[in-house]
Amino acid sequence: MFNCYRASQVYLWMKFLTALAGSTIFTTYSVYYVAKLGFNPLQLMLIGTVLELTVLVFEGITGVVADTYSRRLSVILGMFILGGGFTLEGSAVWLAGGTSQLSAYVLVLGAQLLFGLGWTFISGADTAWIVDEVGEEEAGSLFMRSRRLSLAASLLGIGISVGLSTLMPNLPYLAGGAIYFAAGFYLLRCMRETKFQSRNREPQDSHLRAMRNTWLEGAAVVRSSPLLITMVFVTLLESAASEGYDRLWQVHLINGIGFPDLPLSMAAWFGLIGAAETLLGLLAVHFAERRIDMGGERKLSAVLLLLTAVRIACIALLALSPSFGFAVSAVLITGMAASVAEPVYASWLNRNLESRSRATVLSMVSQSDALGQTAGGPVVGWVGSRFSIRASLLAASILLLPLLGVFGRGSRKR
Repeated sequence: MFNCYRASQVYLWMKFLTALAGSTIFTTYSVYYVAKLGFNPLQLMLIGTVLELTVLVFEGITGVVADTYSRRLSVILGMFILGGGFTLEGSAVWLAGGTSQLSAYVLVLGAQLLFGLGWTFISGADTAWIVDEVGEEEAGSLFMRSRRLSLAASLLGIGISVGLSTLMPNLPYLAGGAIYFAAGFYLLRCMRETKFQSRNREPQDSHLRAMRNTWLEGAAVVRSSPLLITMVFVTLLESAASEGYDRLWQVHLINGIGFPDLPLSMAAWFGLIGAAETLLGLLAVHFAERRIDMGGERKLSAVLLLLTAVRIACIALLALSPSFGFAVSAVLITGMAASVAEPVYASWLNRNLESRSRATVLSMVSQSDALGQTAGGPVVGWVGSRFSIRASLLAASILLLPLLGVFGRGSRKR
């Protein structure tokens, strides 16, 4: 059933399984957190903060491990840690028993630490591994195919999550943890690392010194490239904008726009919007896969310029929408643009990285993303508390404006 010989097929299966696990867990996570465990808004915010801080602290360390020793080892270790974390989180309601809500909350926070740690072992290492195995030219089209497959897996996961959640709210977490374990065992059997060369460590060097040298080399790559320095900074802004948009668009629909007078629950509306966004994302990625040349940096920059402009316009449209139809249209188009932008950006970024420090640099970029979400997201939220949700969404769109300059300059480069 599984192809254990071609790296591209292994990568696609890995992306399918992780997308399936993520969709199964997070489609109905609020039902478990709020309806079953009874967490309040402050507790929910602290859960997200613990996750992002974990990513921020460990991202650079785990990226160095991948570049120093093995990308394969790093990815497989991350899969098993994620499986353990989500299994613990799904079991919190049973492990805490009827003692207190605080016990369950402490278990969930511990699971979030494992979630963040496992994610950092995979982040950067999976991309660095596949780019080395298939080459930068083929990686672009592979990223697009994996995005399409991930969206299909997400649709499947939505159905699984809703079905399991109706039986018991914690079952999606247990099922997602089991999928991560299955992915780990599959990669143990099928994942091969043929192009990566581990660092030759001098006899007098300790493991910590070898990792330090790897980190310093990755930092030097970023420091010596104005483009990468710019992208680390811009990632801060992009992640802050995304965090604000992701947290607030549903609230804006509920409190600022309102739903049509139809016999549908609020949960059903959001389920329909999520399914429609995924389907449209599939169509957009399929179209982009046929039309976009993933081999040229200038063309990739031009595509990212267009997609960023679309996202800015649609987030602003959502903020200023006078009706439900306009607002939902803005949400759907924003989702389509983001679905296409993810593989295009991954291909664009990897064309500017060296193989030996690729995972470390990708982890540094991911660190800036976590920092932007941790520090910038609350700023966008404060704008909403001080003024309005519409003002927060407008602030999120404004934070994306610097990306136009970066991608515009890249599209003009010869």
